[in-house]
Amino acid sequence: MRKKGVVYIIIGALALVVLLMLQYSQPKKLNWFPSYVAHHKIPYGSYVFTNLVENLFPDTEQISTPPYEYLNENPDIKGTYFFANSAVGFAEAELETLLNWTTKGNTLFIASETFEKELLDTLGLDIQNLYNGLQDNAGFEFRMVHPKLSPEKEYPFKKNSYTPYFNSIDTLHTSVLGLVRDPSQDSDKKYFNVISKNFGQGEIILTTFPKAFTNYFILKGTNKDYTAGLLSYISTNNTLYLDNYYKDGKAFFTSPMYIFLNNKALKWAYYLALIGALIYIFFEGKRKQRAIPIVRPLKNQTLAFTRTIADMYYEKSEQKQIAEFKIEYFLEYIRSRFYLGTIEREAHFYRNLAARSSHKIEEVENLFTFLERLRNQEIVSDSELIKLNTQIEKFKKRVDGRN
Repeated sequence: MRKKGVVYIIIGALALVVLLMLQYSQPKKLNWFPSYVAHHKIPYGSYVFTNLVENLFPDTEQISTPPYEYLNENPDIKGTYFFANSAVGFAEAELETLLNWTTKGNTLFIASETFEKELLDTLGLDIQNLYNGLQDNAGFEFRMVHPKLSPEKEYPFKKNSYTPYFNSIDTLHTSVLGLVRDPSQDSDKKYFNVISKNFGQGEIILTTFPKAFTNYFILKGTNKDYTAGLLSYISTNNTLYLDNYYKDGKAFFTSPMYIFLNNKALKWAYYLALIGALIYIFFEGKRKQRAIPIVRPLKNQTLAFTRTIADMYYEKSEQKQIAEFKIEYFLEYIRSRFYLGTIEREAHFYRNLAARSSHKIEEVENLFTFLERLRNQEIVSDSELIKLNTQIEKFKKRVDGRN
């Protein structure tokens, strides 16, 4: 039986090793989380876009603080404030600060799938979603409008099952810069997804397709031309302020475990250490010696022995001896409990015992007179023996405060 258990353990260990090797040899899964962080190289990071911008716009600044705080600290800056994230939502005071800054001749560029209601109401816009019926690999096709940006060329993106678009715009004061089309529909209808609107002395550019600035889109075919077309509406003469605050992903990781879990070798070393610790606890945690048996202490049989002896005396009708034993035990009780010696001066003894035992002097005298009479009798009856026991127990109860 013991050998069979060892075989099972070896088989389990080998199976675990094979499983770990298979897991380790698997290719690393792509992280499709839409982070939009500048230094992230995952598909929906912005590493490629950041390098592209720094080459096209020599005067570029990365802003990691909230725009409200940055513009209040630098109210006189000029240029374009660029936001790209799956959702960009400003607080009321922050939106007001951005719009006031834009009216001074600056450009506000926001790429987001959602916009707060206050901004849409201010610009007179409304957003709806275009669905492709959840068809596999259907996606959408995007194009620019300006004649110099190849308006006939379409840039497909098949990773989305829906895309937002501007449902209603003021065509007198709003310029359409880009369109989106659902190739799965029979009609060739196009929807506005990139617009420009003058705001004071400045300009606001909005696009509902922020994934145009991600690594995956830019590196897919000729899609970089579409991204470059969007950037062509930004002046290269002024500073470009790239927002790194409104991002779904983390710009940096505070947990040290990220280093272990993000590196394949360190991650599996960490897992092996955990498995080894569990195996050690399982085997070494067992008791290495037999359980110590519980030795129960011997019972105190004094009371049972005393009862047995008393029954023997009572069955032999030796009430006299029983009475003498009870009187002797009672006198020993008086000596050990109240520290009173033998009776030499009866009045003095009775008075001390009565004071210490919460009895009257007459009660103590009557009790000891009864004890003395029984000791002097040759024969003690059953009723006298019962009375003796009753008187002694009654005396002890009062001493203990039970009566």
